[in-house]
Amino acid sequence: MNQSTKWVIGVIVVVVIVAVGYFAFKGPNQPTSTEPVKIGFVGPLTGDAANIGQNVRAAVEISVKEVNGAGGIDGRPLEIVYEDGQCTGSVAANAANKLINVDKVPLILGGACSGETSAFTGAAEQSKTVVLSYCSSAPTISQAGDYIFRDYPSDLYQGSFGAEYIYNKLGKKNVAILYVKSDWGNGIKDVFAKRFKELGGTVVADEGYEQTSRDLRTQLTKIKAANPEVVYFLGYTEASIPGIKQAKELGLNVPLFGGDAWDDSKIWSEVGAAGEGDMYSVAYAPLNADFKAKMKAKVGNDEITICAPQAYDAVKLIAKVIGKVGTNAEAIKNELYKTSYVGGVSASEIKFDSNGDLVGANYIVKVVRNGEAVELK
Repeated sequence: MNQSTKWVIGVIVVVVIVAVGYFAFKGPNQPTSTEPVKIGFVGPLTGDAANIGQNVRAAVEISVKEVNGAGGIDGRPLEIVYEDGQCTGSVAANAANKLINVDKVPLILGGACSGETSAFTGAAEQSKTVVLSYCSSAPTISQAGDYIFRDYPSDLYQGSFGAEYIYNKLGKKNVAILYVKSDWGNGIKDVFAKRFKELGGTVVADEGYEQTSRDLRTQLTKIKAANPEVVYFLGYTEASIPGIKQAKELGLNVPLFGGDAWDDSKIWSEVGAAGEGDMYSVAYAPLNADFKAKMKAKVGNDEITICAPQAYDAVKLIAKVIGKVGTNAEAIKNELYKTSYVGGVSASEIKFDSNGDLVGANYIVKVVRNGEAVELK
């Protein structure tokens, strides 16, 4: 064998060794540099909060398009695997199980309704899948585990804000609570009642109803008999519409004050005059003109519902983190605890505390005038 032949063989051996080492490290199931980065989505695309869910999806699609238009994540396109949670725990759990076990996503964006998210945080924590909720606010989610985050504020803030606003700003000392029996409704109700009593107020009635209920007359009749000055009404869209109408039909002529789930134009367009003067609290989002224009072009009107800005920002935050640490879920989790995201449309800064909760919250009150909810200045 001559020297030239030995040299060629040597080069081939080196190439083979390098190639074998590369593929052994890379693994047969690792995506190539051009394959999409897939993350999951769970939200109420149908069901009790479908109008909110579809508006959120529009915001997510806008954000994904912008990420990919800017080169994606290290040249790889970002792709969302959408699953409908229907604002129902069992449905959301099945959706998340598919995303975790079939699609094998490292991160789930969602859910929206607190009952959706609570239903799959256990499975996500056990499988070490990151969850970043853009809307779930039940206080119990704070204790769900190390892999659970949200860029929407806990109802520890909103429940207290509502109590303080009704007691101090409206000057109402006797309140009745009408609430949906869900993770969200139970959580915010408890925080509100505790704070309202601390302020010196009295909860004269406390009536719950099932999420599937559409006839709230029994509860409203008991509330009317208790003679409250205001009703703190916690409900999703499809129960709130008949509930608001029924309150007026029964002659319950006191203000209704809702939670952030009332930030849905479908409610006010359908209840008509029955909703005039009703109020609700919602997390403040510093929306800019560019985002508003993009949403209008996408959905065909001016509506930006609750949680759409948070979902939009969550996509940008996810792209930033994965671009830095890759798609390993543990690395994503660790980086989220350290990351600060500024310049978004939902908050001036997004950062998380040791529980994965959004740090800080600001709320505004909207009032319904002529079938439209406007910020109360």
